[in-house]
Amino acid sequence: MSRSAQSFDSRQSMKNKKFEIFHYRDKKPGSVNMHYHDFYEVYFFLSGQVSFRVEGTKFDLMHGDLLLIHPMQMHQLQIEEDSAYERYVLWMDRAYLQRLGGSELDLAACFASGAPNHLRPSRIARAELGNLLEKLVKEFYGQNIGSSIYAQGLLQQFMVEINRIVNSAPKKEPQKESPDLAGQILTYIGNHYRENITLETLASEFFVSKYYLSHEFSHQVGTSVYRYVILRRLLMARELMAAGHAPGTIYQNCGFTDYTNFYRAFKSEYGISPRQYFAEFTK
Repeated sequence: MSRSAQSFDSRQSMKNKKFEIFHYRDKKPGSVNMHYHDFYEVYFFLSGQVSFRVEGTKFDLMHGDLLLIHPMQMHQLQIEEDSAYERYVLWMDRAYLQRLGGSELDLAACFASGAPNHLRPSRIARAELGNLLEKLVKEFYGQNIGSSIYAQGLLQQFMVEINRIVNSAPKKEPQKESPDLAGQILTYIGNHYRENITLETLASEFFVSKYYLSHEFSHQVGTSVYRYVILRRLLMARELMAAGHAPGTIYQNCGFTDYTNFYRAFKSEYGISPRQYFAEFTK
């Protein structure tokens, strides 16, 4: 496998309207707090001592593990030790991936509701995936004749392999550690974000002091409980607006008490108003 790698880029938005691929290797990558994005992500872990939290579940990773991050899923990397950390990260636009398989195969099927986030491929599959990703990086950034066409073909082949792995994986839940306090809180907020959630209600739910709960959550997740609740509500609002629901009709379904609070939170987080965002999907 090629030892060339890129400098870590902490941005969480796509520049390319189709897909982007990164090969990172570093000792101290920039920290990335709990976040989400509206495109598909495939994460292929190579080395290091890290864990990865997807929503309320935390996965300890081994060489060759795959993570499939669905659009709008909250996720976060946690580095456990100061050691060489290497991985491939693949981002794909939703509409582009759905077109890529044509009429023969839905390449986005591996991200469908209920599909696993964590996969541990066989040794042979790991080697094949690693080789495909190495070639994909080379062609994506290459300047040779036909590099973009070659890169798209490699991406198609890679995503076919991913879908085969998902399709052949056991239907039972993958092995994962029991949720820690932060994971339990994340799951609770994900199920109850429409309700009035405070530190007091969470402390009562989990039988700890609100001060301890607040400290542990901020330490593990990288943001406050209050901010996470707002992000979760805004995430749902974006999904509803993208599906065609007008801003003035959805804010209560997302946990906001009135439109003014919804407007302020949305504008503060994204820099545009809910109506401006909605207009982008109804042109």
